[in-house]
Amino acid sequence: MKVTILGCGRWASFHAWYQSTVLHNDVLVCGQASSPHYIGLSATRKNEYLELPAAVSFTSDLKTALQHARYIIISISAQGMPSFSKEIAEQKPKNKTFVLCMKGIIDETGQRLSEVLSAEIGKSNRIVVWVGPGHAQELSKGMPNIMVIDGTDRAAVADVIAKFKSKLIRLYEGDDIIGVEIGAAAKNVLGITAGMLDGAGLTSLKGALMARGVYEVANLIVAMGGSKMTAYGISHLGDFEATLFSQNSHNRAYGENLYKERKRAKASNSPSQGEGVARSAGVVGLAEGIATAKALKLLAKRYNVDMPICDICYRVLYENMDPDKALAELFARGTKKEFRF
Repeated sequence: MKVTILGCGRWASFHAWYQSTVLHNDVLVCGQASSPHYIGLSATRKNEYLELPAAVSFTSDLKTALQHARYIIISISAQGMPSFSKEIAEQKPKNKTFVLCMKGIIDETGQRLSEVLSAEIGKSNRIVVWVGPGHAQELSKGMPNIMVIDGTDRAAVADVIAKFKSKLIRLYEGDDIIGVEIGAAAKNVLGITAGMLDGAGLTSLKGALMARGVYEVANLIVAMGGSKMTAYGISHLGDFEATLFSQNSHNRAYGENLYKERKRAKASNSPSQGEGVARSAGVVGLAEGIATAKALKLLAKRYNVDMPICDICYRVLYENMDPDKALAELFARGTKKEFRF
């Protein structure tokens, strides 16, 4: 079977490896000709995470990539989805199945990624999302994991699961596209927060972070029309737990680096730099939770949902709030019942 991969980053390269090595499909990888990721991957067939087999082909021409296969896997930076969707639409694809293997919410609009793509491409095309726990460097070494496929087209969901499941990745069928996409994106914000706790040496608080973070994400999902139980499934809690304790999580690592940089700046009496400090804390280009924190702030206000942990993360990232002060503020909140669904 022919499969096209749009993207050349860590997760895109994993899907190219998975489709070619595990599923033995005919894979074409498409990236921007000027992208360092594309240049390096196409020239050497490897990156810091894995090595691709010789059978994988490369192109920088989007039209060629879309014509290559019926199944199109997209794995790019989430905030690039609006403009990239328009580029795809210009090629007028028909009868394609687009598989979004990415996590995020558009920070300026609060749109889910499937919404963005659906608004641009024709109705003959189908869209599903593929999310859940797993890191490229672990999966490519044979460490199995479980993920979820969801979408509004139930036949497309069943089709993708049947064609892309394996002994390495068990795929579940989701039935709540709102909850799956919001939960998958929100776990990156909570992942940054978990990293801040690591930086502060407060790793024992990650249990409470997990419980309360999932609860507030569930409340948002319900307010948006989804199911609260989705937050407790693979797309959010399952992925969140993997992020909380993994050294391979960019969002967790970003949060830890951010906390340490803030402490160093405070100790040296460096002037406050607001968001600039947040964006200097290493692996920022790979920490999708930064933009997602802004999107969750927007959605919480729009749907009138109390999300104290996500709000605190936003304030640390965008308003230069001291992380220690942020934690103290959370602990100073008034006593409430644990659950109010």
